Amino acid sequence: MSDGPTYGFDTLQIHAGARPDPATGARQTPIYQTTAYVFRDAEHAAALFNLQEVGYIYSRLTNPTVAVLQERIATLEGGVGAVCCSSGHAAQIMALFPLMGPGLNIVASTRLYGGTVTQFSQTIKRFGWSAKFVDFDDLDALRNAIDADTRAVFCESVANPGGYITDLRAVADVADAAGLPLIVDNTSATPYLCRPIEHGATLVVHSTTKYLTGNGTVTGGAIVDSGRFDWSASDKFPSLSAPEPAYHGLRFHETFGPLAFTFHGIAIGLRDLGMTMNPQAAHYTLMGIETLSLRMERHVENAVKIATWLENDPRIDYVTYAGLPSSPYHGRVAEVCPKGAGALFTFAVKGGYDACVKLVNSLEIFSHVANLGDTRSLIIHSASTTHRQLTPDQQRAAGAAPEVVRVSIGIEDAADLIADLDQALTKATA
Repeated sequence: MSDGPTYGFDTLQIHAGARPDPATGARQTPIYQTTAYVFRDAEHAAALFNLQEVGYIYSRLTNPTVAVLQERIATLEGGVGAVCCSSGHAAQIMALFPLMGPGLNIVASTRLYGGTVTQFSQTIKRFGWSAKFVDFDDLDALRNAIDADTRAVFCESVANPGGYITDLRAVADVADAAGLPLIVDNTSATPYLCRPIEHGATLVVHSTTKYLTGNGTVTGGAIVDSGRFDWSASDKFPSLSAPEPAYHGLRFHETFGPLAFTFHGIAIGLRDLGMTMNPQAAHYTLMGIETLSLRMERHVENAVKIATWLENDPRIDYVTYAGLPSSPYHGRVAEVCPKGAGALFTFAVKGGYDACVKLVNSLEIFSHVANLGDTRSLIIHSASTTHRQLTPDQQRAAGAAPEVVRVSIGIEDAADLIADLDQALTKATA
């Protein structure tokens, strides 16, 4: 699309990054199922490898189908560039990779997806990195957790599993004061409900597997670069500010300016980590994004109806949905997620762990799967599955207590979903 008028979200989710195929005129973005690309000549090849010219070399690094998806996600998030990769977990590692080194740490919210907690508390130790987990509602605790070895602050905009909404601007102000980038996982909200860069985020990560694709077919991840962070303001980020030996002393920030992180993610991150998104996955995700706003509106509409019904049901102890006026996070919805609080939340069943298991086993429309963001309504008992590796204290801190189930509300008929929950609760609490 041209740089002329400013287009609305519904237009950009269909057109951003995409142009008719120059060879055939194909209107839908083709799946460029190729591993390599022919160079015009030796000089062209040398320029590509020296990062003097942008183009296609090898599909571990760049691919035309994936490139369209990268541009579309970056546009929707309000970033300058994006790098797509093989999964949301890959996106998190790739986001941290240029920032971290042995002995360095990140400060992360306690309210995170259980797999992220495990990745940060266990797996990254193998790289010599570490994470400190803090309740981000306590800004003093966040400030106190940051030390001379901290290199990033990490949170989710709408936290999985409880649907808690983070005060992104307040957290960004703390990160800014410390000279650190704020990384926000925007998977649960999507850029339709929340644009973290507008609230001060430096980088935005996604599991494109979820709402962006929306149909439960492929895994993928993305890192969006705001282009606003000064990587040369201190000596904390040498991968971006210091000479890069692999490119004859090139300095990424000096050379590429606002696109420094994006170019590093491709030229170093994808080159050496190899967490590549395949073009067919990019194609499915592009098709999913075309209906993102329509789906998110229905997701939110259904979530409000179902959360309200659950809150008024005597078999339910509490509901965590921020879209309810009773939620302590309801006041943040208008500021952080003005189009709705998403469709992910938890509720506690009277009867505890056993009642939760019976509920999950008795549902007919809801699917019992380890996923979220599908058009289908999904349910899982987090304490025995996605958050199973965590301690009981960590489970409760993350909003995944034993008496709690997580639901991802789909776009089915809300009355049918309520009826399904009603009959299953009757069996679970009999």
